[in-house]
Amino acid sequence: MSAPLELQLQTLPDSPGVYQYFDKNEVVIYVGKAKNLKKRVSSYFTKNHENAKTRILVKQITHIKHIVVDTETDALLLENNLIKKYKPKYNILLKDDKSYPWICIKKERFPRVFMTRRHIKDGSEYYGPYTSIKTVRVLLDLIKELYSIRTCNYDLSQQKINEGKYKVCLEFHLKNCKGGCEGFQTEAKYLEEIAAIRNIVKGNFKESVEKFNQMMLQFSKNMEFEEAQKIKEKVHLLSNYQAKSTIINPSINNVDVFSIISDETHGYANFFKISNGAIIQSHTTEIKKKLDETDKEMLELFIVEIRQRFNSLTQEIYVPFKVDLGEGIKVTIPKLGDKKRIIELSERNAKYYRQEQFKQIKIVDPDRHVKRVMAQMKADLRLSAEPRHIECFDNSNIQGTHPVAACVVFRDGKPSKKEYRHYNIKTVEGPDDFASMEEVVFRRYKRLLEEEASLPQLIIVDGGKGQLSSALKSLDLLGLRGKIAIIGIAKRLEEIYYPDDPIPLYLDKKSETLKITQYLRNEAHRFGITFHRNKRSKSAIKSEMEQIPDIGKQTITNLLRKFKSVKRVKEASLEELKTEIGNARALKVYQYYHPPKK
Repeated sequence: MSAPLELQLQTLPDSPGVYQYFDKNEVVIYVGKAKNLKKRVSSYFTKNHENAKTRILVKQITHIKHIVVDTETDALLLENNLIKKYKPKYNILLKDDKSYPWICIKKERFPRVFMTRRHIKDGSEYYGPYTSIKTVRVLLDLIKELYSIRTCNYDLSQQKINEGKYKVCLEFHLKNCKGGCEGFQTEAKYLEEIAAIRNIVKGNFKESVEKFNQMMLQFSKNMEFEEAQKIKEKVHLLSNYQAKSTIINPSINNVDVFSIISDETHGYANFFKISNGAIIQSHTTEIKKKLDETDKEMLELFIVEIRQRFNSLTQEIYVPFKVDLGEGIKVTIPKLGDKKRIIELSERNAKYYRQEQFKQIKIVDPDRHVKRVMAQMKADLRLSAEPRHIECFDNSNIQGTHPVAACVVFRDGKPSKKEYRHYNIKTVEGPDDFASMEEVVFRRYKRLLEEEASLPQLIIVDGGKGQLSSALKSLDLLGLRGKIAIIGIAKRLEEIYYPDDPIPLYLDKKSETLKITQYLRNEAHRFGITFHRNKRSKSAIKSEMEQIPDIGKQTITNLLRKFKSVKRVKEASLEELKTEIGNARALKVYQYYHPPKK
């Protein structure tokens, strides 16, 4: 560490604030927040960091700038703004919201209500942003059905209306507009409808439904049944739209919900806005890790950014674990009931989004997909290296006959069928799975060593502790123990066994690691069973022909090579048999299948 940098560290204050790291080119490479600037910044230079990127970051720092703030909340907001401004190399950066649609209530006389992607600071009201255009269109269609809002862009000043500058258009005759341009509707009445629209956009349907119900009753009392029916249809539309919103609990009102799940390289965060017991807004995004950030660090950044982006002023948020957001926001970590269920729903949305991303990446960027899967398998199976090359062994014998074994090979998580191998068990008498496994593993890796071929990073044996111990004996004999990772997978509960560890590992039933491991095991079983069946079938055919007196194995092989099946040998004429195996043997075969009539 340089002397100027060491001096800066010694003089940092013990106050909350934001720090910026600069490289030799005076470029901001990292921005962070801290409750205590001195402790947090010093930790970068005194700790031994496990993450390689963090070590690289520290080496590149030439000087530090800091900004002291009053509270933790101020630090969070300032950190978020500086990250968006400088886009530092080592900071995670959430996707921009420039293309998201908003619902605008324009600041003008007789305000228009429309969708826009431009957020202009002109005093107009903007609701959103919405992550789905479909949601915006459904809302606007509902508003159009319920209220008579103008679509023209005339300047409806009182003076111009009085002067008769405008004439009503087709929308007036279709009863979609009440003709404010010609003074048929007052501004006060129009603004009542705008107030109702504002409530609907916010997710507050209660007032609108109550008002429509009162109007319907009034029309009914006045015997205006046609008008009452129109209002009834509007109430039905509003109720139908509300029913389509995910209802949580009417008592949960004006709350933001946040959750996150993550893997080795990315986080997937979800946001819900809840109003009057219904989810009225949802947003999920992917966050790329830069410095092996924790879920807590990523979620804090996500919360601050999303609340700014979606103009959220709610005083309470629900999260799955403790986050530090300073004062002014009530942080709730639900443990039971509807509040807990909404957190689970948020997490489920994050998981579905993650799965969708995986499917898209698999198609668009297969290399990234493979890297992710390999990194996940390395972590899940506690391996020292990514299992790019995996081999799996399975024994097959039925009632002790024709013992065989199979070895299947996977590369980058996919079958490499040209490398599959069958084995006839040579040294084992009877059905002994353990001894068979020992023989096959020894033969396989003795050959690979002799040929100086590449060895796998992982061996999987189909079976529990017994088969695993047998395979280990062979690795010991070959001096490969510790050089290749080896596990056993037991069928009953999908337990994963490790050498010298009596307690099995249980993987998540939905994890990709378990699915690939099961695929390997099932593929080895299928490949071994197919070989075993073929061997038994050929054995049965040969055993039938071996009953023919004075006919040897070579003669049987020659006949099957020529005629392809025992049935065709039976049907062959004496002349055809003579051509293939000679007169004397042909006569014996022919007479066996066509004995002289007595």
